[in-house]
Amino acid sequence: MAPSRREMVAGLGALAAFPAPNPSPAADPTPATVPVVPAGVSPDRLARDEGFWRTVARQYRVSPAFTNLENGYYGIMPEPVRHAYHRNVDHLNERNSHLLRTTYKAQADQIRERVAAVLGASREEIALTRGGTEALQNLIAGYNRLRPGDAVMYADLDYHSAQYAMNWLRERRGVRVEKITVPEPATRQAVLDAYARALRDHPEVRLLLLSHMNNRTGLVVPVRQIVTMARDRGVDVIVDAAHSWGQLDFTIDDLGADFAGFSLHKWMGVPLGTGFLYIRRGRLAHIDPAFADETHPADDIRSRVHSGTHNVAPFLTVPTALDFHHALGAPAKQARLRHLRDRWVHQVRDLPGLQILTPDDPAMYGAITAFRLAGHTSEADNVTIAERLFDRYKIFTVHKAGPARGACVRVTPALFTSADDVDRLAAALRDLTRSRTS
Repeated sequence: MAPSRREMVAGLGALAAFPAPNPSPAADPTPATVPVVPAGVSPDRLARDEGFWRTVARQYRVSPAFTNLENGYYGIMPEPVRHAYHRNVDHLNERNSHLLRTTYKAQADQIRERVAAVLGASREEIALTRGGTEALQNLIAGYNRLRPGDAVMYADLDYHSAQYAMNWLRERRGVRVEKITVPEPATRQAVLDAYARALRDHPEVRLLLLSHMNNRTGLVVPVRQIVTMARDRGVDVIVDAAHSWGQLDFTIDDLGADFAGFSLHKWMGVPLGTGFLYIRRGRLAHIDPAFADETHPADDIRSRVHSGTHNVAPFLTVPTALDFHHALGAPAKQARLRHLRDRWVHQVRDLPGLQILTPDDPAMYGAITAFRLAGHTSEADNVTIAERLFDRYKIFTVHKAGPARGACVRVTPALFTSADDVDRLAAALRDLTRSRTS
């Protein structure tokens, strides 16, 4: 029998009797430094070294008032990046328009070069944006190969702002919009079968939106295989990699994508308001210039973004963030985030009435995982669960609507998260399910 709202509240209220969370690591008063990864230690072994990750956590200024397990919205800056950002804000303020009209242009090209190198692309395939949303919107809105009577497709787990842009194509391009459901529970084969069936059943589809790692449940799908099957049917794919880049270890060739949108202010730790879009060499003509932009020639990818005068201080901070990312390494970050996810999930996966919405296949998750209580599928139910986790236990999570089978609560640890933090969540969920069966 599913727990009632009253039972959920009572169960979470009992958490007040548990010890309060330990304060999160505060920043050292000493100058910020980039952690040094021990030589010869495998990423999986390093992922379990709490001592090492405490040194990493000390590079983040985190509030001790609560345990933050909602790090998917914005990935805060480590201290070296935060200090660099403050210097760049001051530099921009001092130099003003002179900086924008002179040296920044060359610096922006160097930043694109750095970003492209990490992605495994060329600078000419990269254009900076104010976030992953702007990148996806520009790609979707600018895609010019659609004709009236064609169709576009997205899934229930895709990012809501990207869904809105796809829906807008109905009026903009005169196309139909098809929506599919990602299977739940998911397996690699079930996901592949679902996309294969959807593409077969809708031969008029010409554009597919595909999330590498979706922001609702954290499921990672086999992008390269789906891109290949879509291409075989004459379907172009725009990949949403906003959450996966910096969290998972991959390059653009691992995805096989011709078009993709990325965030820099999530898992790369760059200040808010930063991202980029990718268009593979040879495909630029299939995305229109933004608003008939004439700032750059039509054969320059930067003409596909027109953001006006924006705050360049976050972009000037990108190199420092990439230095921090490189010092840890994508394999170590991926291993640590998966370890934290595994630690709490494996403690609660078999609890009665609690559903974990990502599988235990390591290729299909990173840090983000969502849970749902059986029978509690409404958005209101999951708002209540997230609020009570915070009010009673000082654990910050977020509810997520959108999955076809109902809303859920999303849990997202970060590099500063400790084993104790995720153990605290597991204890809260055990207490909650225990109260409903007693």
